[in-house]
Amino acid sequence: MLHIENLKKVYGKNVILNGISLDIQDGEIVSVLGPSGSGKTTLLNCILGITKIDGGHLIYNNEDITNVAMEQRGFNIVFQDYALFPNLNAYQNIIYGLKNKPELSNEEEVQELIELLGLKEHLNKSIDQLSGGQKQRVALARTLVMKPKILLLDEPLSALDGVIKESIKNKIKTIAREFHLTTIIVTHDPEEALTLSDRVLIMKDGNISQYAKPQEILHQPACVFVKDFILNQLEIKRNNIYALYQNAYAS
Repeated sequence: MLHIENLKKVYGKNVILNGISLDIQDGEIVSVLGPSGSGKTTLLNCILGITKIDGGHLIYNNEDITNVAMEQRGFNIVFQDYALFPNLNAYQNIIYGLKNKPELSNEEEVQELIELLGLKEHLNKSIDQLSGGQKQRVALARTLVMKPKILLLDEPLSALDGVIKESIKNKIKTIAREFHLTTIIVTHDPEEALTLSDRVLIMKDGNISQYAKPQEILHQPACVFVKDFILNQLEIKRNNIYALYQNAYAS
């Protein structure tokens, strides 16, 4: 469905993406994982069309979209900070994009998404009345009513924790499966990537270290970097959770 061929991006003398090549299948959930500065978000922005590439090709359904404008690609993104309109309530945010393209989703389809994301009781609330998890669901609904060909998510769960994080993660998975929606997720959390995705792309210094199914990443890491990165990140997460419990117990 999406073929990325020898994708390159350079800022000055800094090579951000160094000839990335991979295929993402129709309806597949792919997580992009790696340390800060590995090129994860730049790759997402190149696919979306925000960032112009310096070499290579993007092929979507056998059509070269390398030089196609972002607005014409039909992809959509949910940003880490949600990017909701504070002057509009939750429902107005959800249907905002339909003002210019009302043919994309009818009211029944909008209500179906609202129901699926558990937002019915929050529709009349202002954005500052919503929790982090509710804002994330509103941002998801606003994107999904536009029926994107590919859904891009930039650190969608980083501001959430505990039960809320698991709930949103499950909803993303449910939506991707129910709507057969190709989904690309940038994350720094290996547990999130390994439990949410069909395949995981691990990057380092603008290169692909491994692109494989979660089980293969865990049991057959392609190199020492992949093995150490996964283990170290999981250990850091365990320590953070332990510290939270200790603090809660102490208070």
